[in-house]
Order: sequence, then structure tokens, then C-alpha cells
Amino acid sequence: MPKHFLMCRPDYFAVEYAINPWMDPEAGADRDLAVRQWESLKAAYEELGHRVSLIDPIDGLPDMVFAANGALVVGGKVYGARFAFPERAAEGPAYLRWFAERGYPAMEPTHVNEGEGDFLTLDDVVLAGTGFRTDVVAHLEAQEYLGRPVVSLTLVDPRFYHLDTALFPLDGHNVAYYPGAFSPGSQEVLRRMFPDAVLATAEDAEVLGLNAVSDGTNVVINAEAADLQLELKRRGYEVIPVDLSELRKAGGGPKCCTLEIRGDN
Repeated sequence: MPKHFLMCRPDYFAVEYAINPWMDPEAGADRDLAVRQWESLKAAYEELGHRVSLIDPIDGLPDMVFAANGALVVGGKVYGARFAFPERAAEGPAYLRWFAERGYPAMEPTHVNEGEGDFLTLDDVVLAGTGFRTDVVAHLEAQEYLGRPVVSLTLVDPRFYHLDTALFPLDGHNVAYYPGAFSPGSQEVLRRMFPDAVLATAEDAEVLGLNAVSDGTNVVINAEAADLQLELKRRGYEVIPVDLSELRKAGGGPKCCTLEIRGDN
């Protein structure tokens, strides 16, 4: 089934501060190249038949391109984001306003959470990350508002500071993930919940290979994640590699740029 994605063109993208281990303000980033890479990602979604809506970028918010952090949308209901760092604080209200203006029921959160960066939705459950950004209490707040069971997972490696850098849903029932990003207890939870999961290598995780987007048949993935692509193909998935190397300088990949709107009103 075609999906509906919200994206934000990186017109103001830059690496001006460091709020994760990927960011180096001295090295900076090439905005024009980032825009071209982002356009290729958008085109890949549209060629697969998915619908892409756009939110206007805001000058002074260089990370607004990472739309996944802007909200969590399940069943047409929007749970807004509340960012951990002041550099990104204005993004939460901007995304919430976009949804409210289009008639989506939306909740302004009480607790720190960074949207789909730390909430990944399957058919019957929402997986939720904590440890670096999203407050575990936000998991309960999201569960109460959305009426979906939420399973908390603890991240322990600062390179994988959001859940979507360490895990992605393959479909509504299975996932791919890098075990080393999670605490021992969370690893055991994932083993029990997903005995047939695709396990990524450290090398593929380190190029944000798990910051991928799957529609259940096709997987849009960072081109450098070679072994993970081979395993996905072995499992029967169509793999669409993309180059988002410039956006990775701020810690982002395909999923970071992509907010899924589930249950359109």
C-alpha cells in the first residue's frame, strides 16, 4: 500500500553546532549537495508510488530537514515533539502547527520526546527508545494518547542516540536492528519479540544503515550499508540504495528525513 510521508527540504541545512557524535561544526557541510541528495530521496519515494507532502523549512533551524523527529502519527492522531536541546526546540511547534492547520487531532507533549526518532510503529505495538533523548515517561504519555501498546528499549551507545539509528521496521511484524546499540535487557526483549529479525553488523550500523525506510517490499537504505543490503535481498526485499552522506554529517539518513503519516483523516 502507498504510504504518506512528510519531508522538509534542507534549504537551511548546516552543521553549526554539535548535539550528537556525528556533528563537527568545523568541518561544516555542503548545503547544495545536501539538497541534491535529499531530492534524490524524495524522488525515490515518489517512484515507488508513495505520496510526499512538504513542510516549509524555517531559517535558523538547520536540522528541520530531519522530519522524523517532528512528531509521531498513528491512526491519524498526532503526538507532538518536545526536543531535548534548545537548538531544535522551535521545530516541535512548527511541525505541530502544520498538522493542526490540516485538521489532524494533535497533542502538545508534556515530556521530552523526539518523534519518530525514538518511536517506531509496527502493526500492533510501538517500539520506543530512551537513554539519550526521549524521556521514558513520554512512552507512557504516547501510549495513553494513541491507545497503542508501547515497548520501551534502552539505547547505550551515543552514536545511536535515537532508536531510528539502531532499528527499523521491515514490515508490520518484523525489524532489523544492531544489538550493540541496546542494553542487555533490551536485547533480550528484541530477541523474544523478533526471533527472525535481521541483525546488522557494526560496520553497517556505523554508516547509519539502519536509518532506513521499508514499505514492506522495498527498503530505501544508505548506499554504504553493503552487508545489510545483501541480507535484505536474501530475505526477498527490493533494495533502493541512496546517498545521503552530506546529511549524515549531522547524524541523519533516509528515515531521519521522513515522517510517516499513518491513518490520514
